[in-house]
Amino acid sequence: MAENNPAPIASDPLTPASSASVSSAPASPTSVSLTPVSLTPVFVRLKLSLLRNGLRQSSGRAVAYIASAVIALLLAAAQLLSLFLLRGNAHAGTLVVLLTALLALGWAVMPLFFPGGDETLDPTRLVMLPLRPRPLVGALLAASLVGIGPLFTLCLAVGSAAATAQGAAAVAVSVLAVPLVLLVCVALARAVATANIRLLTSRKGRDLAVLSGLVIAVGIQVVNFGVRRLGEAGGLAALDPAARVVRWLPPASAMGAVESVSEGAYGRAVAQLLLTVAALAALLYAWQRSLVKLMTAPDGSTLAAAGPARKESVWQPGRLLPEGRTGTVMLRSLRYVWRDPKTKAAWVTSLAIGLIVPLFNALQGTGTIYFACFAAGMLGIQMYNQFGQDTSAFWMVALTISSTRDAYLELRARALALLVITLPYSAVVTVATAALLGDWRALPEALGLSFALLGAMLATGAVASARFPYSIPQDSGYKNVAPGQAGLAWISIFGGMLGAALLCAPVLALAIWVHVSGADEWAWLLLPAGAVYGALAAAGGLRLAAPRTAARLPEILTAVSKG
Repeated sequence: MAENNPAPIASDPLTPASSASVSSAPASPTSVSLTPVSLTPVFVRLKLSLLRNGLRQSSGRAVAYIASAVIALLLAAAQLLSLFLLRGNAHAGTLVVLLTALLALGWAVMPLFFPGGDETLDPTRLVMLPLRPRPLVGALLAASLVGIGPLFTLCLAVGSAAATAQGAAAVAVSVLAVPLVLLVCVALARAVATANIRLLTSRKGRDLAVLSGLVIAVGIQVVNFGVRRLGEAGGLAALDPAARVVRWLPPASAMGAVESVSEGAYGRAVAQLLLTVAALAALLYAWQRSLVKLMTAPDGSTLAAAGPARKESVWQPGRLLPEGRTGTVMLRSLRYVWRDPKTKAAWVTSLAIGLIVPLFNALQGTGTIYFACFAAGMLGIQMYNQFGQDTSAFWMVALTISSTRDAYLELRARALALLVITLPYSAVVTVATAALLGDWRALPEALGLSFALLGAMLATGAVASARFPYSIPQDSGYKNVAPGQAGLAWISIFGGMLGAALLCAPVLALAIWVHVSGADEWAWLLLPAGAVYGALAAAGGLRLAAPRTAARLPEILTAVSKG
């Protein structure tokens, strides 16, 4: 009977099977009527289902999502109320336009630094489905409007419109401007994410996500610095020149149109609205083109290796390192810094904070050159838990340690690898801080204190690595300590930092004595004294940690392999 019921054939080969339904009208045994179904409700329901099922996986994930949603809604409500209270202020339009521009900038950069923030809308998951790009763009755009971020953006847009809308005409324009702002922000984020999806899902993309902490830290300090300067410059009036330019940039131009109508400039408002509409159309077109390329063009993993073999780099850093075990361990440690995501994240964070704290305090006029020691302190932390960064691969290192001397050489090489970065970095930060403050006389003293602190942290870090090792999970981007080892991590880091502070006490006491006794002309001696003292402290710490490391290899291996 199979020949009497042939399989139905769709008239359009690109119409997905899931997007067709059988008509309820009577059909002949040899024909079936297919009616296309809109993709938009399908994708919206899919987004809701994936969010609901994801929250059901664990109570912790559900609590985190609900907590973040509550916090975002509270912030949105506070912003909405603040903007509404700003209504009638002479500079409300300036703040609204700049706030909208910053909001759009955030939507544009978030996909680059948080590529895994919305896995449900990854277009690479749809490559094998016969979907046309144009309806797919509309469906993905509608599904993208479901979430905490779009709701937060909508609240800010509504508050911005309420702050500047004066009169019935302005309110009518704001009805158009608010959804335009939301659609442009969402389309901008999706266009950027789709255009860079090959990168964001690769190893380089994960490395790029490491920079998110740096960008956020720098951004917070820039905003803090800007607010201080804004207060000194006389308030929002200082931002009027920038706002006059930004109000012509979409999607801030949509909010600029509301203000223009309130001022009676209807022609300018129409031009600003048309700019926003044109920007939305351009983003949707670019998004569609990226989807076509993504779903039709092969990537590098499907192309055969063509062309000449890649030549090895002539410059090899390993040639600059000492021979033997020392050079091998140093090269391995430096490769961890460059290649391992967790190690790289820790280094990037330390480098950023170590630079931001002294320099931004110097720019604000509230810092001293001694804040430059913060750079040495942040980088010295990288000496703690040296074996934990090896994870389960530490057993290969443990096989090469059979005596106290082997353990000493291993620890010394790891400390030297750290010094390759920390010594010049600490010096550069200290010199830059002195240049911003104009305090060149205190430069030798600050450098000496930094070198002493760095040596003390190398010493305590080596001891802590041998006595309190802990595992660093590799299956989670947010956990830096394996379950049950949080106490070890606290003892290792904070106990070691307290020990380093005690070790630095003689150099610090010498610096205080020089200033109290009035012998400021001899302050330059703190540079060689601090450097020598730091070197001796580091060497003593390595000597003390070596026998403990050799004797506790089985315990260390068990601890670092736990996660």
